[in-house]
Amino acid sequence: MRIVVADCSVDYAGRLSAHLPRARRVLMLKNDGSILVHSDGGSYKPLNWMSPPCTLAAVELSDEQAKAGIVEAWQVTHKKTADRLIVSVFEIFHDSSHDLGVDPGLIKDGVEAHLQELLADQIELVGAGHTLVRREYMTAIGPVDILARDASGSSVAIEIKRRGGVDGVEQLTRYLELMNRDPVLAPVRGVFAAQEIKPQARTLAEDRGIRCLVLDYDAMRGMEDRNTLF
Repeated sequence: MRIVVADCSVDYAGRLSAHLPRARRVLMLKNDGSILVHSDGGSYKPLNWMSPPCTLAAVELSDEQAKAGIVEAWQVTHKKTADRLIVSVFEIFHDSSHDLGVDPGLIKDGVEAHLQELLADQIELVGAGHTLVRREYMTAIGPVDILARDASGSSVAIEIKRRGGVDGVEQLTRYLELMNRDPVLAPVRGVFAAQEIKPQARTLAEDRGIRCLVLDYDAMRGMEDRNTLF
């Protein structure tokens, strides 16, 4: 992974256009070809990115760019869609590369991992006619817990938590943004599933068109309610 801290501007051109004006940012260039543009605010969500498969190439500067103070320009092009992300660098403050090796992946706590396993086996709880595609469907920023298809064949991304908060909705939103760029998967709907969903998380999810699903862990395990104290 290459980490660059630079004074830069960023332009995205494709099915949508976006411009980030000149500012200091962190640029993450990963071995899988992806690039993520981060600021010092906004928590963990990048300001813009390009997910793989894509290629990065240096762009020859025009006289106008050179006069504007640009010292380097990179163009990242998506291989399937031809979308382009162009980074114009005015100054580099830090540039380092690191071999992170193979990541073992996220290890969920016992209950959350078991909920994922149970819901995959009981995918009909999401809705009639739903079928499982796979668990831990990998995206450029991590695995979504379950990828399924509904009765009409449309893709459904399911994120599972023990207690569903706003951060879980934000996580699923990022997955959906990436997955809906893939013409093979799009359109992808989201389902936020948890044993308990906080009111703020439910409001945010519904505002973003994400369906909420409350899971009964004991019922899914085949256990009946007990009132006896041991």
